[in-house]
Parts: sequence; structure tokens; C-alpha cells
Amino acid sequence: MTVESPKEQYTFQAEISRLLHLLSESLYQNKEITIRELVSNASDACDKLRHVSLTDSSIDASDLQITIEPNAEDKVLTIRDNGIGMTHDELMKNLGTIAHSGSLEFLQNLKESDNKEDVSLIGQFGVGFYSSFMLSERVEVRTRSFTEDNGWVWESTGDGMFTITEPEAALPRGTEIRLHLKKGLEEYTEETRLKHILKKYSTFVPHPIKLGEKHVNNQTPIWVEPKSTVTDEQYEAFYEYLTTFPGQKPLWHLHLTADSPFQFHSILYCPDANFEKMGFGRMEQGLHLCARRILVQNDNKDLLPDYLRFLRGIVDSEDLPLNVSREALQDNTIFNKMKKVITKKVLDYLDSFATDDPLTYKKFYDEFGAVLREGVNEDWDNKDRVAKLLRFKSTDKSAENGFVSLAGYCERASEDQKQIYFATGTDETSIMRDPNLEIFRERKLEVLLLTDPVDEYILSNLRSFEDRDLVSIDSGDLKLPGQKDDDESEEKAEDKKEDADVPTSFDTVLTAIKEALGDQVADVRRSERLTESACCLVNDKGAQSTTMQKVLQLQMPDFAMSKMILEINPKATLITRLCELSVNPDNAEFIKTCGQQLYANAMISAGLAPNPQETSNRVQDFMLQLAQQRSSIAT
Repeated sequence: MTVESPKEQYTFQAEISRLLHLLSESLYQNKEITIRELVSNASDACDKLRHVSLTDSSIDASDLQITIEPNAEDKVLTIRDNGIGMTHDELMKNLGTIAHSGSLEFLQNLKESDNKEDVSLIGQFGVGFYSSFMLSERVEVRTRSFTEDNGWVWESTGDGMFTITEPEAALPRGTEIRLHLKKGLEEYTEETRLKHILKKYSTFVPHPIKLGEKHVNNQTPIWVEPKSTVTDEQYEAFYEYLTTFPGQKPLWHLHLTADSPFQFHSILYCPDANFEKMGFGRMEQGLHLCARRILVQNDNKDLLPDYLRFLRGIVDSEDLPLNVSREALQDNTIFNKMKKVITKKVLDYLDSFATDDPLTYKKFYDEFGAVLREGVNEDWDNKDRVAKLLRFKSTDKSAENGFVSLAGYCERASEDQKQIYFATGTDETSIMRDPNLEIFRERKLEVLLLTDPVDEYILSNLRSFEDRDLVSIDSGDLKLPGQKDDDESEEKAEDKKEDADVPTSFDTVLTAIKEALGDQVADVRRSERLTESACCLVNDKGAQSTTMQKVLQLQMPDFAMSKMILEINPKATLITRLCELSVNPDNAEFIKTCGQQLYANAMISAGLAPNPQETSNRVQDFMLQLAQQRSSIAT
């Protein structure tokens, strides 16, 4: 005849029913979190026993492990460990009181002792166990402390009561949790489903996890290892694990460790291709976030700025101020500090990378430069550092193979060059036809070639680099080396009048063209930037480049482009002939008509559309006049 052990019945802490409902139904976003929490608690129990064994040689901690046993027939899922176990009093404290954490108390006691060996514990919130009731209609805990010989059985249906009884036979050391699953949750006895959950959340638990005969967490957490001990093959294998793309190799990786003011380990990878560039839309994936090797989030977007969103990787920290569900933050302060440290480390790496391996960096920039450059606008603290990483095509083909940095540009510029010049257009060929480039060719001044309007937007926001202003070649703010400042404009005007190469009748031509164009332009003036072409259009001071204004006009139909300045080259053959003709007042109307056509030509060169009917009629008139001057008699 079996004598049944006396059953001790207890009431949970006050308002336990309401709290259990909150914990089991509302706190966690998905039910599979239960598996993560219970495995984490089992890992803590193993860690505790391993720590105790360091000072007690009688304790065997050589085969610590966690076992998952699904029983589909009985609809029971068992999670077992052979760790430290619990006494009767510990069961009362740890499972009878909400938010009491045995792990937290253990750490506090450890801090007060003389033994300071590191122990990594995840369950410091005291409520992970209660997530069991998300899956279970009844929970059984069978446990024996390493200090006892028999053990105890704790049981509850989550109705506000629990019981503690002695087992019929001595239990093995450790803790076994039996989840008697609710109706409809039979999936949690399916091996494939359990394997997926364990690999997702618990791959890097530091103790073996056995599901049947399978060891399911055999992926090494290489981020906590010294960099010198990790091989390229291990880095590549871990990248495959993170991305689930077999055979794909990263362009580069960065292994980080920080100890102060907070501790974390991290490995970041840069893919070899930009999926945004391929047309797959904006990349929204984040980093894997772990707390002591346990996955907390697999898409955390708070640890990197948006302009580094192409990076993949993992961050593991013991200092995360997570809430009780480990799915949100109580305090963003530490996260923000971690973000600053990680961002700085990445920018430091890219800076060295660009210097040490410029060809590979060019490949990286070709793929991810369009994302990286967003940092100039988004990250005020690091905008100068990001600007240093930008690369552009240039008219100086000998410089870095035409792929230049702003810092390299400044090194090549003369001391009296106070601006960094850039030209914009739809493609490099069209930019090189811009008449505004003529003076830069003649004086061998380097110009950045921007074929993406976003580059100009970035540079406009940057405004300057290394004390040099960034200026478009069609800007009214342009200053060439040696050019006098605006406050010397009167002296400049006198110099122009004394210029023997410019006929005095040039002013007459300018006046006639101004009258012909009226308010179509902001001004008509003598050009100092043209060496061959007869005319060009430039923007007034403070205005955006013509290309940028055209982009804005496409995006905003109501956007009105600013009036431009028509610059005339007094040394161009056509202009010198008009100066000669201006001596005869009868030629005034002809000069005005030429001025209108010069303006139309300049618009076409700038990529703008003049009035098609008026332009066509003028061209036909000019053709008629030329035709009438020719003889029909063959010689």
C-alpha cells in the first residue's frame, strides 16, 4: 500500500490571479517565448551549479545540459536541467512570489562575497517561469537541490493556488518542468517546431540542449571569443547562419568588444550586395540582440543609425535594461550609449578601410554609398566623419582613379582656393559639355562630377569641408583662386573698363540684350568663367544648382525655378562681331534678336527648354538671312 505524501497547499502572493493573467496572456508577444524563458532559467541553474563547484570539489558539474522532451500522446512538454535545483524554501520564494528572482538574489549574494568569478545569468526578472501558463493548463515542477537527497514537486493550474509535495522516490539533481499543454497547442510537442524555436532563441546557450538525441545548439558564439582565435571560415559560417544565405560571403566584418562604460560583444558584417540598389525596396532588417547569449530581438533597429542599416550582425550584452518580458527597454540611455560606441567603431573601421584598401572600399561604396551618405543629413555629431567617407567622380582622372574623396580634393587644391567646386548633370558626358567648365579646364582646377541629384543635396547640407565652401560651378557664389571679393566690385569694374582686349562697345551689346530679355533673367553680365563659348547661364547667389531645381520642379509641380543670370563672353567671335555691329544704331534690333537666341542656346546647354515656337521662328529667320546672302549663280 502506497502512502501518499502530505500535500501542502498555498496561496500565491496577493492579486496573483490578475498578475498571472497579465503575465500569461498580455506580457509576451508570442507563445513560443515560453520555451526561451524556461531554457534560459535552466541555463541559469546550470551556471549556478558550475559556480558552486568551483569551491566544492565534491560537486560534479562536468556534464551540465538541458533536455527537451515532447510527449505528443499525453500533450506534455518537459524541459529538464541537471543544474543547482531548488529547496522547499526556494520553491516558495522563487515560484510563489511574482517578480522575485532567485538569479537576482544569487548575483547580489555573489557581489557581497569574496568570490568574484563571472557568472552569466539571464533570468534576473523573476517572471519568465510564469509564461508557462501561456501554454499550459497545468504546470508541474519537479526539483531537487544539490544540497538535498529527495526533492519536491510544485504544481499549479494558475488559479491563484499552488501545492508542494514530496515525491514518491528521490528525484535526480536539477529541475524538471512539465507543461501540460492547453487544447490547440499540440504544435509544441512537434520536434520540427521545437527545433525551430530552440535554434531561433537559444542557439548560443552555453550548455548543450538535447532534443531527443539531437544536440540543437552546436553553433559556437564566436563573438565572445578573442578575435585572434576566430578563423575566416568561422566568421563566414556565422554570417551564413545570420543571413540564411548558403555560400554567400560578406564584403567585410568587424569584431567588437567594449568593457567600459558598459560591456558588450558584437560582430557586424557588410553584405557584398545592396538589395535596395537591386530594387527590393528599403532594407528594414536590424541586428540580432542578445542578453547573455539568449536572443532578445532578431531585428533590433535601435543599435545602429539608419544610414548604417545595411549592416548585419549580433550584439550581446550583460547590461541591457530590459523589461520583464525581455522584449522592450525600460531605459534608452544605455542603448543610446551603445549606439554611439558602435557607430564610432564602424566609422573608425571605414576610415581605415578606405585608406588601407581603396579598391575594395570603392566596391563597398559603389554598393552602399547611396545609403552611407544619408549620415551627413541624419547624424549631426558625425556628419564630418561621414563626409570624409564619401566618394565622387572628378575631372582629375589621375587622382584616385577619378574616384575621389573630399579630403583628397583639398590636398590637391592650392592654398588660395577657398571653395570645392562641383558640377551636376544627368551623366558625365553631359556635364563635360557644360560651358561653365571652360575656365576650370583652362586653369586646371578640379571639379567634382555629380550625376545623382542626391549628392548635390548632401553637399548642400554639408555646406563646407575643411574650411572650404562647396559650390556648384553654375553658382553666383563662385570664387576662383585669385579672384577679388565683392567688396572690391567697384575696383573690378574699373579694371574691366581698362581692359584693352574688351571693346567699349561691349557695354552697348549687354544693354541691348538686357532690354531684349527683360525680366526673363535676373541679370546679363560679362563672364569671367567662359573661355570659348559665347554665353552661359548661372544661378544667382544662394540659389541651388540648375539640376537640383529641375529635380524639385519634377517633384513639386508648383515649384518655380529662380531667375538666372546670362553671362556673355566678350572674347567669343560672335560677341566681338556684335560689338562691331553695335556702332551702327540700325543693328540694334538684330543684336537684341541675337541676344534672345543666345539666351535660348544657353537654356538648351543647361538642360532647360526655351519657348519652342519663338526659338524655331528665330532660327528660321537667321537661316533665311544667310540664304539671301548666298548667290544662286554657280561659279
